[in-house]
Amino acid sequence: MTTKSKSEKKRWHKMMDAITSTMKIDPDEYSHITSPSRFSSFGYALAGWLYMLRRQKNTRIQAVASVLVFLFALWLQIDVVRWAILILTITIVWMAEFLNAAVEAVINIVSPDYHPMAKVGKDVAAAAVLLGVVAAVLVGLLILGPALLAKFSIVI
Repeated sequence: MTTKSKSEKKRWHKMMDAITSTMKIDPDEYSHITSPSRFSSFGYALAGWLYMLRRQKNTRIQAVASVLVFLFALWLQIDVVRWAILILTITIVWMAEFLNAAVEAVINIVSPDYHPMAKVGKDVAAAAVLLGVVAAVLVGLLILGPALLAKFSIVI
């Protein structure tokens, strides 16, 4: 075996170790609480959602906006594909908001004092929500706008 092929083999093994190292970590070894069942996991997720609705003002605004969009879409009688797109779009905004709150909570724990990088983390997480909201508004206009115009027989 040549030196070059031994070097390539070492590089290959190093790369494979880097790729597979994460999957070898057992989360039970590092977590003080591990969900005992799928039912418990569902309960934790529901608790997180209820927390968001109770403690995060933007989530309550999103809840009202989501209901209004759904009622508007029902009234416009959009087709199933447009419903799927609306549901996915709204869900992405909710997910971004939930992840933003999670990032903020972790940052508050690890950096209770002001730190410029903590600000960056919070601002970037908030920007992800803003990006999702802007996209959702545009998707909503593209889906609901033509349906609204058609409802009133308006041709552009």
